[in-house]
Amino acid sequence: MTVSIEVVREPTGEVAEALRHLLPQLSSSAVPPDQAAVAAIIGSPATTLLAARLDGRIAGLLTLAVFPIPTGMRAWIEDVVVDEAARGQGIGRALTTEALALARAAGAKTVGFTVRSTRIYRYTFDPG
Repeated sequence: MTVSIEVVREPTGEVAEALRHLLPQLSSSAVPPDQAAVAAIIGSPATTLLAARLDGRIAGLLTLAVFPIPTGMRAWIEDVVVDEAARGQGIGRALTTEALALARAAGAKTVGFTVRSTRIYRYTFDPG
């Protein structure tokens, strides 16, 4: 099985369908965004939507937000979800690794993220 990570650049029907399928696996109360909301997410200069493809099909999504604050660039990882049928194959790790690389390239010094909505973590890049 081949996993590839890509930046979502167009609010296609495939992306909307992936959100409708995956978002309920992340949150029982979240309402999947419509096509206009997906376009707004993708079009925002502060967010990057990453898609993980497993054998060509979207099997996971991650949203990376990168934004300036007075102390420098900051990044946050949100809404990481991998299809329950594809878990345990390194998809979440691949999404996170790509998000960290994009955050670092954008100049972020730290990346925040939440695990299981109860603990907040921060990844700090090695200054070297």
